[in-house]
Amino acid sequence: MSELSPLIIDLALILVVASGFSLLFKWLKQPVVLAYIVAGIVISFIIPQHSEGSENIETWAEIGIIFLLFGLGLEFSFKKLMKVGPTAFISTIFVVVSMIGLGYLTGLCFGWGHQTSLFLGAMLCMSSTMIIIKVFDDLNLTKKSFAGIVLGMLIIEDLVAVLLMVLLSTIGVSQHFQGTEMLFSLFKLVAFLLFWFLLGTFLIPSILRTMKRFLNDETLLLFALALCLGMVYLATLAGFSSALGAFIMGSILAETLDAERIDKMIMPIKNFFGAIFFVSVGMMINVASLGAYIVPILIISLVVIIGQMLFATTGILLAGQNLKTATAAGFSLTQIGEFSYIIAGLGLSLGVIEPSLYQIIVSASVLTIFATPYMMKLSGPAYQYLERVLPESWQNFLNKNASGAHPVNQNSIWYAFLRKVAVNALIYYLLCIIIVFFTLNYGVPTVQEFMPGWKGNLVSAIVILLLISPFLRNIIVKQEHSTEFLRLWRVNKGYRGPLVFTIVIRILMCCGLIMYVLFNLFHTNFVIALTLALIILILFMTSRRLRHQTIKLERRFKENLNEKEQFEESQKPLTQGFTNHLLERDLHLSDFLIQPQFSIVGKTLKELQFRQAFGVNIVTIVRGDTRINIPNGDERVYPNDHLIVLGTDTQIELFQQQIEVKKQKYAGYQEKPAHEVVLRQLEIESDSPLIGKNIQTSRIQSDYDCMIVGVERNHYSILNPKADLNFAEGDIVWIVGESKNIKQLKNLCNCSVTQ
Repeated sequence: MSELSPLIIDLALILVVASGFSLLFKWLKQPVVLAYIVAGIVISFIIPQHSEGSENIETWAEIGIIFLLFGLGLEFSFKKLMKVGPTAFISTIFVVVSMIGLGYLTGLCFGWGHQTSLFLGAMLCMSSTMIIIKVFDDLNLTKKSFAGIVLGMLIIEDLVAVLLMVLLSTIGVSQHFQGTEMLFSLFKLVAFLLFWFLLGTFLIPSILRTMKRFLNDETLLLFALALCLGMVYLATLAGFSSALGAFIMGSILAETLDAERIDKMIMPIKNFFGAIFFVSVGMMINVASLGAYIVPILIISLVVIIGQMLFATTGILLAGQNLKTATAAGFSLTQIGEFSYIIAGLGLSLGVIEPSLYQIIVSASVLTIFATPYMMKLSGPAYQYLERVLPESWQNFLNKNASGAHPVNQNSIWYAFLRKVAVNALIYYLLCIIIVFFTLNYGVPTVQEFMPGWKGNLVSAIVILLLISPFLRNIIVKQEHSTEFLRLWRVNKGYRGPLVFTIVIRILMCCGLIMYVLFNLFHTNFVIALTLALIILILFMTSRRLRHQTIKLERRFKENLNEKEQFEESQKPLTQGFTNHLLERDLHLSDFLIQPQFSIVGKTLKELQFRQAFGVNIVTIVRGDTRINIPNGDERVYPNDHLIVLGTDTQIELFQQQIEVKKQKYAGYQEKPAHEVVLRQLEIESDSPLIGKNIQTSRIQSDYDCMIVGVERNHYSILNPKADLNFAEGDIVWIVGESKNIKQLKNLCNCSVTQ
């Protein structure tokens, strides 16, 4: 008889314990992440560390990290990062830098080394996306204006966490901090991200469109997993972590139309392996030794709660939000996030941190997660207290930048042009550098094996120049036909000199790159290299064929990059442009889906008088594919309409509460258990009052809500009998209805029920 593999036994143990604790924590209304950690603590008593079973679980956990980061990338997308706005960006950077510094100082106060303290700071600067979203849903805060800021900050924190993992890996491997090495690692990371994002965006959406008719759920899942694990392998090959590769591929697929479909299919896999990862986190905790670390656990928990609360509130105020919004957002971020476990595991694997720090950070995380709902509820009283104690002049100062518009002038147009030129030149130039680096280091040696000498170098130079030609051309001429360039050129002659200067700078940048290639392959002198570079650039800019190819490549890239956004924009209740034109920061838009049981269904806006009752305005009604902007008072509200409501937090909260009161009033019927409809046979006995009556006059359907579907008489069956059929003794009547109604009918009519 064959024995069961220990791997399967360990997995069965994990699933049994984790599922039991997840049910318990669901009943206690606590986050399921805590259930998995507690399950890991329990399992650690059964499977000791450094055993064969522990190694199996570590393998499962590594797969869990890959799928967690892949799923996170599917929800991330680099375009989302560009849309979260300056508020989220400024406040997140302020919080991250401040918390890293505070964590570093805390570690030094405990007597830990510089690297351990730096890792501690990195662990403390990340809040928990999973916990915050769940608590927002539980406390009904998702429609608050500050919720959008918090979610935007979490998006940026996710990217910062990935960057920190790479930088901390470099520090951990080298065992010391070197500025040059860190800059090179950062450049290498940015180049890796940019190259694969651009290449993936150019290729993958086109491949998915081409194969669309072959991609059912099964093949699409396999294709997505193949891309994920393929990028994991490439990232590992390049010296990065497997988690980074999974995150990059997820963010690339997030820009495709199939992103939600892939995310939905990958969700069970992500949940499964993610649960094992969090169980492995709990297994690292040594309960017996926690008593010795109770002081650092409590201190670090307080550092996180107080530090995040103060720094997040301050950062959001610095970004221009009012005190109320900043307080609500700051009190929401007071927990240690899931990325901290990954960073702690990274520190352990590199031998940079002690196992005790891992246990301390996980224990502190549990405490801060438990405290999160209470901290969110405290934000309101905290704001009211600040409103009472702060002088009015201070409040006016803090709220002065919370609203208002800025006029558009020539300076703002000039800055917009410079920003576009800089971003365009930086992206394309970095891409050219990547191409040149790889071809010179890997392509040229391969060519030299088949064509040694100057012939091989000539072929290599031609290939390199052809590969970078579209990007060099775009660097020089891309922005010269933009609206900003033409407007500045025509309106103010004083700007013509600086505009020409920007062109000259870009030409010199491109010449420098071409000269670098020529120096490496032909060892020419400066004058010859510069002359050849200028001639090559002139050929690039005057070539019609290259112009058409460049436009074609760029158009294809933009179509792939924007196809999901354009599709979503067509489905959205409101365009992004309309949302961005709200000038007063205290006002925001919320989308309410009207359920069929709402009492407002069927009424006109004039009858409902939302503005008079709550102070809110109905901006748009979305009904299927129809969008009714600024509806008039005669417009009726129908089930499944989307009402886009404009108002303050307080107004929208009152509006939502009123709808929910109505919903609960009607939901009472739904909460009652539904009675099952059954099929039964009633036999007509001799003393039954039904004898002599027909189906219509018996009123069985109208009085007892039962339906007669058949009658058996003298071994002959009558299906769907007519209403004038008279009942006779011995008839067997087939009746469909609820059990209680059939029982009442039997008692009143002296009929026997047969199954």
